Amino acid sequence: MNPLIIGIILCIFSQILFSSLFLFSYAMQPLPGVSIFALRIIVTFFGFWLLTLFSSQRKEILPFIRQKLGTSFKNWAMMLMGTAILASQLCLFMWAPINGEGLNVAMGYFLFPLMMVFSGKLIWKEQLTKLQLLALILAVCGILNQLYHTHAFSWTTLWVVLLYPPYYLSRRMLNIPALLGLTFDLTFIAPFALLYLLPQQEIWQLIASESRYWLLLPLLGAVSALSMTFNIRSSAILPMKLFGLLSYIEPSLLFVLSITILGTVMPTEAYISYGLIWSALLVLAINGFIAPVKPKLKTV
Repeated sequence: MNPLIIGIILCIFSQILFSSLFLFSYAMQPLPGVSIFALRIIVTFFGFWLLTLFSSQRKEILPFIRQKLGTSFKNWAMMLMGTAILASQLCLFMWAPINGEGLNVAMGYFLFPLMMVFSGKLIWKEQLTKLQLLALILAVCGILNQLYHTHAFSWTTLWVVLLYPPYYLSRRMLNIPALLGLTFDLTFIAPFALLYLLPQQEIWQLIASESRYWLLLPLLGAVSALSMTFNIRSSAILPMKLFGLLSYIEPSLLFVLSITILGTVMPTEAYISYGLIWSALLVLAINGFIAPVKPKLKTV
């Protein structure tokens, strides 16, 4: 199959799986958001190590550390900076839905692809087609309309839009394989998550007393592992501009979930903003049918 098509499929599936994670915070109440994040890290850590051990990349672990990182302070600093960014984003994502910040985080995810498109053009000199430019303009109009009515950014919005792009860009600059990179991240984050959870006896008692957690926790780990792997793998295959624009799928789904399941009430102007952004997605889909992109593909 064409690598471009594979990248698009992986990206779409990752967006759907990521969006479903929003519901885990809702389903796992009364656990607090930070505790759900820590549990997610632990179960995802085991999931990623299983994927790594049963994949061809298991032999690349030590060469990856020796050759990609080695004794280079710059490479280690870039790698660990990305790990810290990922930890904060995963924590925010699980905390936001049950603390009234779900829609603000969704707005951050709408702004994030714009930053990725801008970064792709700035760093890799990727050119936009006319339809992709139209999609970008529609998305910008939707975001500007929202900002006109709200007059401010939530800190959760800024956290997503300003910190997530450096994570993806650092991984691409280091040319890190998706599975190994995420396994590295989770290996460094998991001890801190465990240290946070160990003294909280009431959390362990709640998990032991309610059988639904025995299903939800393994499912949380599986969905997290697959969504993160698909997302990073697709970001390594696709041109940055296409990856950025496809990333609008996730915040659109977060919006739908917030309205239909989480019961968030939206003002009229918000529907206008999201309508413009969904129009951008439609234009992007049309562009994919009539003007396929011919990217310079990278090995994953």
